[in-house]
Amino acid sequence: MQQREVDVAIIGSGSAGLYAMSKVRPSGKSVVLINGGELGTTCARVGCMPSKAVIQVAEDFHRRGVFKRFGLEGEEALSLDVSEALGYVQDLRDMFVERVISNSTDKMPEGMFIDGYARFVEPHVLEMEDGQRIRAGSVIIATGSRPIVPAAWQPFRDRIITTDEFFELEDLPDSIAIVGLGVIGLELGQSLHRLGCNVVGVDMQDTIGGLTDPAAIKAAIDIIGKEFPLWLGDAADISEGSDGRLKVSAGEHSIEVDRVFASIGRTPNVDKLGLDAIDAPIGDDGVPVYNPNTMQVGDLPVFLAGDVTGERPLLHEAGDEGRIAGHNASSDTVTAFRRKTPLGITFCDPNIVQVGQAFSSLDADTTAVGEVQMAPVGRALIMAKNKGVIRVYADKTSGRMLGAEMVCAKAENLGHLLAWSIQQGLTVGDLLQMPFYHPVIEEALQAALYDLYDKVDAKNPGPITELRPL
Repeated sequence: MQQREVDVAIIGSGSAGLYAMSKVRPSGKSVVLINGGELGTTCARVGCMPSKAVIQVAEDFHRRGVFKRFGLEGEEALSLDVSEALGYVQDLRDMFVERVISNSTDKMPEGMFIDGYARFVEPHVLEMEDGQRIRAGSVIIATGSRPIVPAAWQPFRDRIITTDEFFELEDLPDSIAIVGLGVIGLELGQSLHRLGCNVVGVDMQDTIGGLTDPAAIKAAIDIIGKEFPLWLGDAADISEGSDGRLKVSAGEHSIEVDRVFASIGRTPNVDKLGLDAIDAPIGDDGVPVYNPNTMQVGDLPVFLAGDVTGERPLLHEAGDEGRIAGHNASSDTVTAFRRKTPLGITFCDPNIVQVGQAFSSLDADTTAVGEVQMAPVGRALIMAKNKGVIRVYADKTSGRMLGAEMVCAKAENLGHLLAWSIQQGLTVGDLLQMPFYHPVIEEALQAALYDLYDKVDAKNPGPITELRPL
């Protein structure tokens, strides 16, 4: 039996695997990158990038609705060529994928990249489909995840769309039910509505976009619920409808639609890895128990990275996990790293953003909450985007910033400012000593911070809170 020996084997060439490779190669250790299936990363093929292209097309077309109030005429004459728009999205998608491949696997020396599926036969030994075995000093599992379609829905699979199929569509259905209103379901559901589909959104939770703050939840549901119906609080059931359509039921609601978009989560790609051979504790999701600060599985020479963990399915987190795993897999000692401040963005309109600690995790007795409603914010009024709310959280005693949940225009930018501030350990008073221009959306954040400042004990010295004494 052919056997090859390397210092590090990486299974999976998605974002996490490629970032892991970027840490292993400079170490001088021998390494192979193994990948079964399509190349190009989830983000580039079916995730972050093509979804944002769809969102942009839909938002620009939807924007015609405010033309009249601006004195712009002719919005009735604007039309959308759906097939042309989808072709544009696919062209962008193909470009993103090609960039990833041309800058990664295509540039690897011969023999470093192995096309095929691998499974463990021992903690140090992998076996390929062709029987070749690879003995590695350490192994990084970065095999990603795939969309969940429940077994009960499999008889209707030809009419159920996931992100794996969405970006291959050449036309859009007349009607569709979005089941699961997390990030992807909400983003694409709103976009499909704006592109002309009859959309209904369904989620068994009483919230959307992962929000946990009651004020933010109410704002998001009120705003987006005016665009298309939201059925919340009951699980969806799918059955055969009439004329080839699907019947979707949830609680007291029922509708027949041409297609269902399933966005109820993703499952880690671990079922074919032969994880029994590594003799490690396995969680309920089938993923080995690991340390999120080292990415190591117990004391084994095995590390996890990226969406396969099921914990933080975001590209920047996959990048960090890949770097941590790559560093530790190629080092003589294992180092624990501090993880970055959590930041989650849903690119619906208005943006939904969570940063730092979620509202649901806070201690009400020790936490202060500041708020601003977007309705009177000058810059938002000018943009005709004055909807939503910003909620910011701080420790009552020290004033240290803890987190925020917001539903507002340009929250994707505000979320970054707060994430950077939280990671630096800044207080509410520190932030109010920063410059705020006029008129900008950041003034809404400033107003929320002033409201928060009134509720914390720690105050800046001097009578003018926003200036530092010399």
